[in-house]
Amino acid sequence: MTARAGLTGRSIIAGWDGAGSGESVRAVDPASGQELNPEFEFVTEAAVDAAAVAAGAAFDVYRETSPAERAGFLERIAAELDDRREAIVDRACLESGLPRARIEGEHGRTTGQIRLFAREVRLGSHQGVRIDEAQPDRAPLPAPDVRQRHIGVGPVAVFGPSNFPLAFSATGGDVASALAAGCPVIVKAHNAHPGTAELAGSAVAAAVEACGLPGGVYSLLFGAGRVVGQALAAHPAIKAVAFTGSQAGGTALMATAAARPEPVPVYAEMSSINPQVVLAGAAAGDLEAFAAAYVGSLTLGAGQFCTNPGLLFVPAPAGGLVEAIAAAVAEQTGQVMLTAGIRESYHEGLARLEAAGADRGATGSDGESANAPAPVLFTATAAQVLESPDLQEEVFGSAGLVASYESMDELRAVLEALPGQLTASIHMTESDHAAAAGLVPVLERKAGRLIANGWPTGVEVNHAMVHGGPFPATSDPRSTSVGTLAIRRFQRPVCYQNFPPDLLPDAVRDANPLSLARRLNGEPQL
Repeated sequence: MTARAGLTGRSIIAGWDGAGSGESVRAVDPASGQELNPEFEFVTEAAVDAAAVAAGAAFDVYRETSPAERAGFLERIAAELDDRREAIVDRACLESGLPRARIEGEHGRTTGQIRLFAREVRLGSHQGVRIDEAQPDRAPLPAPDVRQRHIGVGPVAVFGPSNFPLAFSATGGDVASALAAGCPVIVKAHNAHPGTAELAGSAVAAAVEACGLPGGVYSLLFGAGRVVGQALAAHPAIKAVAFTGSQAGGTALMATAAARPEPVPVYAEMSSINPQVVLAGAAAGDLEAFAAAYVGSLTLGAGQFCTNPGLLFVPAPAGGLVEAIAAAVAEQTGQVMLTAGIRESYHEGLARLEAAGADRGATGSDGESANAPAPVLFTATAAQVLESPDLQEEVFGSAGLVASYESMDELRAVLEALPGQLTASIHMTESDHAAAAGLVPVLERKAGRLIANGWPTGVEVNHAMVHGGPFPATSDPRSTSVGTLAIRRFQRPVCYQNFPPDLLPDAVRDANPLSLARRLNGEPQL
């Protein structure tokens, strides 16, 4: 593939320009409502098939790259993204309405997590090598020689979200972790930021070419979700799906993937209200400082993070704390939302909360753009939340619900009733530790990340992070979409019993030519 100069409006199919179907989309500046050039051509189902077949053909070559080769490829992607940084950031700001500092930070997070996965690939522990040597003299039966490693599952389809044009999209965490696992990737670009996707995807395609890899290692497709998305999830060459977005979108892909002759896993991140529990000691602290911190997290990014704290439990009576939070919300001005559709859904969510019996406690001011609605605070009781599923649903935007609880038993009951979450926080002082200890087992069953005296926005990308949780936060609570453990979603174990040494993969040979950490007869070896 010849390096692209700027935007073409065309998909990348295994290193080649993808032909359009006649339909197209333009990105829209959400701050002004103006359409942006160029038009992005939607691909046909035939193009989806071509990308998937090319990915399948590339799989056996790519999955057997050495740790050094695969890590070098990831590092080349990061370098190509850095070379295109200004153009990518400029376009992402236009397409998302997000401030430049946020996009610059997201670009750094994107390249940083790619390099983190490169280091993980070199370390090699994700291969999970285990060797149990033969025991020919064991009685009553000899034990065979058995060796295990993890390999990539095959081509992965990645669906990027609207709210992270870089960190979860064409070159985001799902792409990086799948490539690190040895899987070719096909990205269904989000139609809200197609230009950003093309510029970032071109960086990956350039790295594929520079590293001499098959073109099918990476493709980027533009199209309607009902056509391209469903065709990808149904294609026999696709062996796993990664999705970030709405619960409706995620469950639709889950249904398609489950109905295939060969069902495949869908790792979908979908919905979370990230409950915050304030215990008595914390509620007696600096109320204004607490309110400012809560509202800052609630309204961060116009409330368009999957980790915004949508539901806050406070002990009754909590007049002073609720008043402080209401005053902080009233001072807020609406920020530009990502799309007009998201703004409309936000207003529908506000109406749903009111219809369920929540009271408006405070409303901020609309922003200058028609796409910048005011933040809103609602109040209710824990009993109301317990009785109403509508009060337990996420509102994507700067809408918070503060619910007062009368006792620890009531608080525990309502936490038990909540659906699965990405995160849950406990705000406490030392005097609250005994009460908190009784809540931790409940929250462990409900969320993937538990936070003490902190806010869920700001997900650290490292080796220990878990960004996942029970349904509907995600479709599979056994995994994470952030951090190096994300590689494991796209791998499966294979063992080799009594294989001739010359037929064994390097990862499980006695000489350990790849210098991998492994377990030998149950004992760790470095």
